[in-house]
Amino acid sequence: MPAHEVLTLWEAFFIIVGSSAGALTGLQFVVMALVSESAVPKDSHTIDAFGTPTIVHFCAVLLISAVLSAPWPDILGAAITTGVVGAAGIVYSLIVVRRARTTMTYKPEMEDWIWHGALPLIGYTTLLVSAVMLPTSHVPALFGVGVFSLLLLFVGIHNAWDTVTYVTVVIGASPTSTERTPAPPDAGT
Repeated sequence: MPAHEVLTLWEAFFIIVGSSAGALTGLQFVVMALVSESAVPKDSHTIDAFGTPTIVHFCAVLLISAVLSAPWPDILGAAITTGVVGAAGIVYSLIVVRRARTTMTYKPEMEDWIWHGALPLIGYTTLLVSAVMLPTSHVPALFGVGVFSLLLLFVGIHNAWDTVTYVTVVIGASPTSTERTPAPPDAGT
């Protein structure tokens, strides 16, 4: 089956997932704005370990959606490009784990290791394996790319939400945080 016919079957999926990844990238910018205005201790090493990877994951999903929506003359070009993204993602995931291990202002818990380390590594490995399979077994390979895309979207959403809840609940409730003035009773109307 020609590349166009194979990839056209997935066009709506990649449009939805790619658009979501693009929009969710904006969400992470909002999260970082909240962090910058909070009392949470800030250092670039912690942001590199826990904030930047969310943007990278959303952008990887957006990139793969664009790559597999392109009008490839044959499937091999799409497979190679997808494989490069998968391999780069594996290397980046290992760098993120190393950064998380050496942060000084925040010590990761088990949930952090799963969501910031293990799941992205599983996702990028799935993408690399799918890229290798794409030229010969395109149906399972494209389902693997779909798993990668959805996994990384949900990882990003979770990690952004986790950051917001940490900043608002843990940091906002700590005795060292700045006191907040209560809103007037009619502020919600």
